[in-house]
Amino acid sequence: MARPRLIKSFLTVGFWTLASRVLGFVRDILFAAYLGAGPAAEAFVIAFSLPNMFRRFFAEGAFNMAFIPMFSKKVESGEEPLEFARDALSGLASILIVLTVAAQVFMPWLVFAMASGFSADARFDLAVDYGRIAFPYILFISIAALLSGVLNSVGRFAAAAAAPVLLNIVLTITMVWAAQTGADIGRALAWAVPVAGIAQLALVWRAADRAGFRLIPRIPKMTPELKRLAIIAAPAALAGGVVQVNLLVGRQVASFFEGSIQYLNLADRLYQLPLGVVAIAIGVVLLPELSRRLQAGDGAQGRDAMNRAGEFALLLTLPAAVALLVIPQPLISVLFERGKFGPQDAAATAMAVAVYGFGLPSFVMQKVLQPVYFAREDTRSPFRFALIAMVINAILAIGLAPVIGYMAAAVATSAAGWAMVLLLWRGARGMGDAAKFDHRFIQKAARIGLASLGMGLVLLLANFVLDDLLTTSGWRYPALVVLVGSGAGSYFAISQMIGAFSFGDLRRSLKR
Repeated sequence: MARPRLIKSFLTVGFWTLASRVLGFVRDILFAAYLGAGPAAEAFVIAFSLPNMFRRFFAEGAFNMAFIPMFSKKVESGEEPLEFARDALSGLASILIVLTVAAQVFMPWLVFAMASGFSADARFDLAVDYGRIAFPYILFISIAALLSGVLNSVGRFAAAAAAPVLLNIVLTITMVWAAQTGADIGRALAWAVPVAGIAQLALVWRAADRAGFRLIPRIPKMTPELKRLAIIAAPAALAGGVVQVNLLVGRQVASFFEGSIQYLNLADRLYQLPLGVVAIAIGVVLLPELSRRLQAGDGAQGRDAMNRAGEFALLLTLPAAVALLVIPQPLISVLFERGKFGPQDAAATAMAVAVYGFGLPSFVMQKVLQPVYFAREDTRSPFRFALIAMVINAILAIGLAPVIGYMAAAVATSAAGWAMVLLLWRGARGMGDAAKFDHRFIQKAARIGLASLGMGLVLLLANFVLDDLLTTSGWRYPALVVLVGSGAGSYFAISQMIGAFSFGDLRRSLKR
């Protein structure tokens, strides 16, 4: 059996992540309505992407992938985890301060690296201006990510999972205020980003303090443990860099097609809803869980945790992927088509959503398979696999751009995602039975796939019946609710009938 709190932990993180994503949709609906796919919108997307790119590279990527297994094992063995966390925080903060200052100087070059297509028009200067304002966000959110790692390692998931809600609240309030007062909405959003970072940091710092981990920065010192952390983190950092190269390639391709940065951004937001709820929940919970199991020498429980996480991932991800493939147009049209965001913009975004939907299961399964390596402090193998995926991404994105335009970026992202999953799965076979999928997982995966296909057929029929209402003012939202509800209801009904999912099993898991 998996650790009793595993499913509860997934649901806790998933709930708060869902709340954040729903508020994120509200934010993006306003964003599209106020700024459309114009210069200010695209400039802000690039400016906000810069600190987030480095955040994934330093904090949630390389650093935490190395820090969490080491910290979890220290918590399990009682080997001064507080001192280790304080040293790690001081070292990370020092690096981030230097990075933030350097970014202010080199911001034009950073923007050019992200979107060289901007250089010929007004978007470039806007992105540089917004980028300098927003970039300090990386300092606050990266330290918040480390504190979240501390909380997750000791089984306290709620505060860390709730923190992103604050970002969406702050940005949404800022847009409404700017629109009502006549302020520059793009510039106001840029200032709101670091303010949101401070709010997130305050929340998780207080939660860590209550958990007995008061982490106050001090003069950094290179201890043997930090040296080991750096050695483990280096390959993960390189792997994180490879992922960011993939994003850079996609942004560069899109920047040469007017409006495409925004199309891909909104498409990304839609598929990030299921990806965030499921993948973040799994990534947050599974890595410290596997690390503790390995420290305790409990390979059987570790394997069970990985397999149950995989089932949880597919249960929610496969039907979401089918929905994105089958009904992208009504989803995008109803959610975003208003104000400055017109029908052509919605159609272009919907095509990207369908392609991302094809890649969605691969993005989630990476979160199931990567902790198998990181929990064993193996960061080199994922780096090698990421390099191969990067080459695939670059060849497809650049090679297909002259043929299919901005869609090349979405096609390349999905193809590289599936390549990465295949490589992670093949590599894990050498780790023995503890890293293999069991018979129950294979059986459940097949049944979940059948239930998802059945749901897809129901969605096609419901979309045909509701087509007129989905384009009629006043009826669009109710019709979309009925459409999505018909899909969800049919999926869980079919799942119950063929044994892909059982409410009884879920209730028993929650009572443990």
